[in-house]
Amino acid sequence: MSEAKPYTISKHLVVKAFEAVKANRGVGGVDGQSIKAFEKDLKNNLYKIWNRMSSGCYFPPPVLSVEIPKDDGKVRVLGIPTVADRVAQMVAKLTLEPFVEPIFHVDSYGYRPGKSAGDAIGKARERCMRLDWVIDLDIKGFFDNLDHDLVMKSVKVHTDLKWIHLYIERWLKAPMQMADGTLKERKTGSPQGGVISPLLANLFMHYAFDEWMAQNIKVPFERYADDVVIHCGSLAQAKFVLEAVRRRLREWKLELHPEKTKIVYCKDGHRQGTFEPKSFDFLSYTFRARSVKTDTGKLFVGFLPAISEKAAKRIREEIRSWELPIKWNTSTLKDLASWINPFVRGWVNYYGQYYRSKMMHLLGYLNLTLGRWAKRKYKRFHREWKAAFRWLGRLARRNPDLFAQWKLGVVPTTGR
Repeated sequence: MSEAKPYTISKHLVVKAFEAVKANRGVGGVDGQSIKAFEKDLKNNLYKIWNRMSSGCYFPPPVLSVEIPKDDGKVRVLGIPTVADRVAQMVAKLTLEPFVEPIFHVDSYGYRPGKSAGDAIGKARERCMRLDWVIDLDIKGFFDNLDHDLVMKSVKVHTDLKWIHLYIERWLKAPMQMADGTLKERKTGSPQGGVISPLLANLFMHYAFDEWMAQNIKVPFERYADDVVIHCGSLAQAKFVLEAVRRRLREWKLELHPEKTKIVYCKDGHRQGTFEPKSFDFLSYTFRARSVKTDTGKLFVGFLPAISEKAAKRIREEIRSWELPIKWNTSTLKDLASWINPFVRGWVNYYGQYYRSKMMHLLGYLNLTLGRWAKRKYKRFHREWKAAFRWLGRLARRNPDLFAQWKLGVVPTTGR
């Protein structure tokens, strides 16, 4: 340590941070610089980050405002840092995470090493089988409303590294650059899109919710960032817990959404009563009563998760956006398979974890789209939709590994 470099930050850590940022990919920030462009002068760019962070003179640029459409017609605003700033944030994340990760609750699943959304869904599925009631929490504008003082207080509990304090505070206050180029001051919140934001959000919710629940309420829950499901044994308990949580979050300057937060009855084939609602969405899965066949062939009704209709709609819209019959009209089936298969594998890996048949049914829509592609590409099929589909079916039987959905058994089945 020296007067010129009051903070000890390893150059190796900066390199490791860049490698993590590169692996996560992502677009450029306000400077428009891509990861590829950043790499052209990598050694010098990384040295600048290390030099400025070590000397205490690193100031983050504004984050770029990017609007992402939501299912309800509204938009979610992301704040995208520059590539250089993502590297700097990753340096802080890699330093802070080992201090806080060991204290996080076992049922905090979001953005944590060794945990996933699928784990959270599986645990919620297990608990819905045992407990009759669920509180589906929706926190209004969670990332936008994190109180900066409370965030910094939580950080300082776990590290006395002054440079961590300094830069996290600067990142929290970095302005947002809007689409018209104007800068918007930020007095609360940590922008979605930032590297450090998920860790800060987990730390904030650890003290605002997780630890408090474990010490005071003592009912099971799953939390993925700000998406929370709480399990209760009775309606009376659910009402009590909901009001207690509402008061607790207000103390931490957060509000529950009055319409989207709800108590749900986990209705299945054994539970009596007609309480509404009887379903909820969690991490793009819908939990509701569904028919299930046992290994012995017997049918029963369980309260189970499957891909939500909103998620299925997004997938269908994604497939339509490819415009296969038009934009891929000169391509071969092999070209199409190379493009499509990574998407299909990703969808199946996530949405096929629970109640897989509904995800498989959705992939039939992709086969229909391939049929439209064949009808447009080959003259002999221009007036013969069924002939195009039969041709695809024969091809699928001869080459079942060509498309990922065919390999999984979802093949065109109209005739021979």
